[in-house]
Amino acid sequence: MLPLTDCVALVTGASRGIGAAVAIELAQRGAHVVLTARTQGGLEEADDAIRTFGGSATLLPLDLAEGSQVDAIGPSLHQRFGRLDVLVHAAGALGRLTPVPHILADDWADVLAVNLNAVWHLVRTCDPLLRQAPHGRAVFVTDQRARAPKAYWGAYGATKAAMEHLVLAWADEVRITPLLVNLFDPGPTATRLRSRAMPGEDPTTLPQPSDVAPALVALCLPTERRHASLICNDRSGAAPINGTSRQ
Repeated sequence: MLPLTDCVALVTGASRGIGAAVAIELAQRGAHVVLTARTQGGLEEADDAIRTFGGSATLLPLDLAEGSQVDAIGPSLHQRFGRLDVLVHAAGALGRLTPVPHILADDWADVLAVNLNAVWHLVRTCDPLLRQAPHGRAVFVTDQRARAPKAYWGAYGATKAAMEHLVLAWADEVRITPLLVNLFDPGPTATRLRSRAMPGEDPTTLPQPSDVAPALVALCLPTERRHASLICNDRSGAAPINGTSRQ
């Protein structure tokens, strides 16, 4: 028996990068993975990769900026599967790197929608099913910019910082339940978002999404005990920064 056999996992941003790598890793651990992103073609590629080793997935193309679509996820999962065991929010929006006074209203709205508003909608719609799961797990991908402000990264860093606060507040609220909620910082990784932010960087010098996925997926397993933690990944693996452990 694989550790996530009979479990259902929802992964956002699953069409590419860390989201796709995590979805594949979860399926390899036995989970049925619900893949969501805006790009249908990318979702189909991730689905093909999962089916090559006999895994199973459901494609759910949607735009996380559309709150009503996100709100419908929980009821849809309940109707189809009757459960949700794992939530991984890997989607992220960089926006434009620009001085704070030059941030455009549309860019601000886009980054806010994916990095913060979508998290609120996801928590609201998935909380009831995750609380009912025997080993509910929720992991949100974050970035050091949330804790280390830097010029031109204002919109991205501010929304990630707000997301961390929101997630850890929710984690504190579910301490008396079996649900474990954590933040995961993958560190510099060869993703499309990273290449847009650092166009001159050689991506072959960075860990690939498949390199960091196992450390994130470890937080989704029934044996995991960390809760309300920020876990940073490096080449040697994941290490807890703060938070608690459940016995």
